[in-house]
Amino acid sequence: MRWSDLRLSHWRIVPGNVIAIDMEPITTTEELRSLCDSLRKFDYVTVDTEFMRDSTYWPQLCLVQLASPEHSDNGAAVDPLAEGIDLSPLFELMQDESVIKVFHAARQDIEIFVHLSGKVPHPVFDTQVAAMVLGYGDQVGYETLVNKVARKSIDKSMRFTDWSRRPLSSKQINYALSDVTHLRVIYEDFHERLEANGRAVWLFEEMERLTDPSIYSIDPADAWLRLKTRSNSPKFLAVARALGEWRETEAQRKNLPRNRILRDDTLLDIAARQPVNEADLDKTRGVGRNFGSSKPGQAIIEAIKAALALPQDQWPKPKQRIELPAGIGPTVELLKVLLKLCAEEKGVAQRLVASGDDLQNIAADDNADVPAMHGWRRELFGQYALRLKHGQLGLKLKNGEVVLVDLDA
Repeated sequence: MRWSDLRLSHWRIVPGNVIAIDMEPITTTEELRSLCDSLRKFDYVTVDTEFMRDSTYWPQLCLVQLASPEHSDNGAAVDPLAEGIDLSPLFELMQDESVIKVFHAARQDIEIFVHLSGKVPHPVFDTQVAAMVLGYGDQVGYETLVNKVARKSIDKSMRFTDWSRRPLSSKQINYALSDVTHLRVIYEDFHERLEANGRAVWLFEEMERLTDPSIYSIDPADAWLRLKTRSNSPKFLAVARALGEWRETEAQRKNLPRNRILRDDTLLDIAARQPVNEADLDKTRGVGRNFGSSKPGQAIIEAIKAALALPQDQWPKPKQRIELPAGIGPTVELLKVLLKLCAEEKGVAQRLVASGDDLQNIAADDNADVPAMHGWRRELFGQYALRLKHGQLGLKLKNGEVVLVDLDA
């Protein structure tokens, strides 16, 4: 059975042997392998993680929660901090194509598994994205879905616990397991509704994007792209790129948050000033006294010199801003109303259909290469957006509600 076949029978729950799971966390490789072998008997497994990232670059995995499709309130907690435990059986389960891995808001969980195993879990079902497909709104929280779908409430008292401290209490473990036991009910409800309304392919497209390995690749050379640069000068961008790469490399090497190495505002200030000696670097706001003579200060000066020594044709080119046609604003506003109307009518989150940039691009260009003009999004919204632009479709108020009017009829 493979998710890529797009057959919804792959999501069907089949009876299996009941897994008797001790509520104590699993702390040995043998126990973990036994659990993972048992979970392979099912079509899906619900997964969640608890981690700490306040003082590290890489997330520290502190607990993994798993549950099978059984309807009892059990689950399994795996302690990845247990001495001598090998998580290979868990990583193998994450790669088993016959078992769907069900997460809620999976991005950070997937990032952790990629960092530890080098591979993206697959196949994946993200209930937060599925909720968007089913009209629950943008980025709906797990607690909201538990309330609305599972008709349960979650004890919030352990929300801010320190998951790295041992031993974990029974209350902590029970709280953590609620993130996977309720998730089964949500998944089963969502899979049935997706089967009924024919939107499985919508979710499949989103899951393929979510499990694209390239989005979890962290290349220090590209770290500067996340900076909110305040200049489009190629010289400034060249220095910002060099500093961003140095900082990212140091953060990864020392396993420290980026801002513990160098704050964003300080980095950008240095990029603007471009000091090439210790005295000038020491004048930068936000660095300590004699920073220029320190090892990091010397590395920064060398990075700046190397950036400035590059041929200018190797400096980053400023991102070209798309000049929108004059007077396009009202068209964009009409498209926003149309998007809201189409999304509400079809019961899908607006954000999943089109972004604000999409609407601007569609307003400016009938052939805009944006997601909203392809596949199911075009069928749901894109085709109507073009008709509205060209006066073939209108909007009017009727009994206090906005409705579409076919002007070609």
